[in-house]
Parts: sequence; C-alpha cells; structure tokens
Amino acid sequence: MDGINNAGLGARRNEDIALDLLKFVAGTTGVGRQAAGATGFSGASAPKPEEHVNHLLELYGRCLKAVEGKGA
Repeated sequence: MDGINNAGLGARRNEDIALDLLKFVAGTTGVGRQAAGATGFSGASAPKPEEHVNHLLELYGRCLKAVEGKGA
C-alpha cells in the first residue's frame, strides 16, 4: 500500500518495476517471440501460444521476486 500512498511523490510500485524489467529482459533475449520459419528440417516444433504465456508469467514472477529482494 505504500506505493498507493506515495503515488503523488513519484514512487513506483514493485509490480510496475517488475513489469518494466520483464519487458527489458523479454525484448533483449527474444523471450515470447514466435520462432521464424525456416526451410528444410527443424529440430523442434514451435511452442504453443499457451507455452509462451506461461513462460512470460513465470519470468514476471521471477522479476517481481528480484525487485522485492527475495532472490530469484
């Protein structure tokens, strides 16, 4: 609740910071992007959209723990 009380002072909630961290990590590493199609044989099938969502939610949880100082 401190984030709500200090909202006028420019303080940010841990959830907002974790979301920004998730965006940075996902954008930098390409997590959650569809694999580009290639001609020829492929080693593995493309992950399903549900798997992408689950992976991003897991990553967000890890980011939130890191922001809160609880370790990853």
